Amino acid sequence: MAMNLMLMGLPGAGKGTQAEKIVDEYKIPHISTGDIFRAAIKNQTPMGIEAKKYIDKGELVPDEVTNGIVKERLAQDDVKDGFLLDGFPRNMAQAQALEEIGAQLGKPLAGVINIHVDPESLMERLTGRYICRDCGATYHKVFNPTKEEGTCDRCGGHEFYQREDDKPETVKNRLDVNIKMNTPLLDFYAQKGILNEVNGNQDIDKVFADVKAILDNLK
Repeated sequence: MAMNLMLMGLPGAGKGTQAEKIVDEYKIPHISTGDIFRAAIKNQTPMGIEAKKYIDKGELVPDEVTNGIVKERLAQDDVKDGFLLDGFPRNMAQAQALEEIGAQLGKPLAGVINIHVDPESLMERLTGRYICRDCGATYHKVFNPTKEEGTCDRCGGHEFYQREDDKPETVKNRLDVNIKMNTPLLDFYAQKGILNEVNGNQDIDKVFADVKAILDNLK
């Protein structure tokens, strides 16, 4: 059975790391929507030209164009043994389109992996970063604190700041948006019997061992 996979997880859950490991281990292409958009635009595929019109105007690319770009990518030769979809589908309309694309191309999804980390832990991961105002050294409250509290290890400075992206209210909003978006998709794939939950609150290698156990069962 072809390894036609989809990877899900909230921001900060470690999806990028696991995607790299899956691709290295199983030699299947990593299909992230950002990458295929850029490639379609660069290669001036019919859908790439269409997408560029919206991007140039700063507008969201409509679902039918995104679906078309994914279909173009899944029709290429290098996905015959499988693929890892990342960042698609993002809503139920795209999920339905993926079902149709899979049926048309004979490439249905074999499994969906959701790297699950509870939102409280993600808040801690994502809001913990702070930066020395004097030299730019980056620290993390939990994973990489300064040796002496309030003093930069590198330059001895005492002024620190947080990037807008790392501030609690920004992070909470980003997580809320993603939870709202992902919940119907997780329900949909659970009903189809292809959803696999992996505990992302573990060491990176342990998370991958769990992912690998699931994928080796799919073969």
